[in-house]
Amino acid sequence: MKKQNVLEIIFEDEFLVAINKPNGLLVHRTRIAEEKKEFALQLLRDQLGYHVYPLHRLDRGTSGVLLFAKSAETASLMVRAFEAKQVDKTYLAVVRGYTAEAQTIDSPIRPDKDHKHKEAQEAITHYRRLATVELPIPVGRYSTARYSLVRISPETGRMHQIRKHFAHIRHYIIGDKRHGDWRHNRMFLEELNSPSLLLHAACLSFTHPVTGKLISINARLPPNMNALCRKLGWTAVLAQHEAPAQALPATGRAGA
Repeated sequence: MKKQNVLEIIFEDEFLVAINKPNGLLVHRTRIAEEKKEFALQLLRDQLGYHVYPLHRLDRGTSGVLLFAKSAETASLMVRAFEAKQVDKTYLAVVRGYTAEAQTIDSPIRPDKDHKHKEAQEAITHYRRLATVELPIPVGRYSTARYSLVRISPETGRMHQIRKHFAHIRHYIIGDKRHGDWRHNRMFLEELNSPSLLLHAACLSFTHPVTGKLISINARLPPNMNALCRKLGWTAVLAQHEAPAQALPATGRAGA
């Protein structure tokens, strides 16, 4: 049986390593969650036996592909690729209501309270609706509740961008306690046994900064989100859009 603190490595070569981050795990230590004792950066470092460099971030509640570099040199190259928008990111999410079939959300992201002095930043998110469901469960003033499964491709990478953008169009992501709708969150918890944020980083695609090969790293849905999607009748849709996890043989640390 896999230990709880062992991370699932879904890609590894001489220069990079990626994990399928579980819900609730912070990427690294932060003052907003000082009570937390475990972090993806620390756990992966201990698991591999050497230092790794985080290349991007995922919110604590978001699961999925999280990429690290094995050297400062590779990290520098990959950070430039992220900044130049040369990394394609794909997410899956369950949101309130029936969304449009496809839409681009172009709305600046305003800074959080700690950075009020900063101006709003350009933020663009594309999405496509994959499936819908109507549940015979009253929420608020409605006798039934409607939801959509969406595939999301953020063009920019602002903090909490996806969550804020779906709140902006009032299709709140289920399980989002900060930017979501508490009534739907409570219904999913009480009726569907789903306490987690239903946002998953499903795929990360880029040109390898050292080898030049096209890399596509896929992360399977976490058990809770997978079970929920099956319960909602979205199994066939997920089979079409969720690629199998890609695990490559480890080759050790660059320069080791």
